[in-house]
Order: sequence, then C-alpha cells, then structure tokens
Amino acid sequence: MEENKIEKGMENVKDETEVKSDYEINPLTIAIIAMKVNGHYHSKVIEASEESIQHIKRSPRKIMDLGCKYFGSSLQGRQEGARDVCGIQNKVPISVDPSSGMYFFPTASPQNPYCSWISHTYIDRIRKAPGRGTEFVFKDGSVIILEVSYGSMINQLQRTAQFRYLLDKRIHFTTMKKKNKDTKETEEEDFFLFT
Repeated sequence: MEENKIEKGMENVKDETEVKSDYEINPLTIAIIAMKVNGHYHSKVIEASEESIQHIKRSPRKIMDLGCKYFGSSLQGRQEGARDVCGIQNKVPISVDPSSGMYFFPTASPQNPYCSWISHTYIDRIRKAPGRGTEFVFKDGSVIILEVSYGSMINQLQRTAQFRYLLDKRIHFTTMKKKNKDTKETEEEDFFLFT
C-alpha cells in the first residue's frame, strides 16, 4: 500500500519526529491516519489549530477504542449503537461523544489495519485524487490524500451526515420530551400550591 500523503496547507507545519505512546481524542481531532512503521501499525494525528502532526505508537483502531471508552462506551459499543440508529452495517460511522460534536467515519473496514478515521465536523470538501486516491480538504486548510476510493468516501460522508442527523434528532427529542415533562410537573405543582 502506498504511503498516505499529509499536507497542512501552512509552510510552518512539521511532521513530529517524537513518537508518543498515547493520544486522547478531543474536539480538535481532525484525522487519525494509519501508517506502518517497522512492521507495527501506528497513527499520525492531525488536530485543528496545531502546527504539527503527532506520531502515536498506537493503531487508529486502538486510539478510537480508547477515545470511546473515555466517553463511556467502546468502539464496538458505538458501532452497535450507530447500527441501531441508522441501520448502516459496514464501515459504520460513530459518535465518540455527540455532545462535543465528535463524529468520525472509517476509511475502510475498522478491522483493516490501514483503516484511518476522519472527523466529519472538520471536512470542507473532498475531491478525487490521482489514481484511486481521495483528497480531503479540511476547514482549517489542512489537506490529506489517502489511497481510498473517492466514491466510497462520498458515501461515508453522506452516511455520517445521515447518522449525525438521526442521532441529534433523538437527543433533541429526548431533551424536549424531558423539558416538556418538567414544565408540566412545575405547572401541576404551581396549581396545587395555589389551591
């Protein structure tokens, strides 16, 4: 597999040479890119407003799983939940934490060690790159080219938008339902207080 290309769109951005053992997904995470180093799968992490690309000594799948666990679930749990919400069965997009707007989609089967994860929130547009590649342009000007099918990435982008809409609708409905229930209880309490 050809090496993925990462361009930041800013001249002063550098690829970190220091290898870190851990990384915590956060609302600034743009992408977690798979790479192979000496026979082991590592990740390059791009964050918004950062001037470097972090090299993490964990696979993207492991970083995603730990991120999901930090927010009270697991990667598998988030995938099962997403399947229930929108019926998508393969390459399921997930919400690491819906309250923070952290929605990600995989570029391949998450079991594939070359699977990278892209934040839906930060995508400005995607374009067909030469060969079988796809160019991702992010809202902060970052650009990455991954050796993945453009058609598949268009599909992933749309599926993530659908999942995000359906989950946000459920969360909003539950919040409104609770708010209406609380308002009704308050009105009933007020009624009994004045009788």
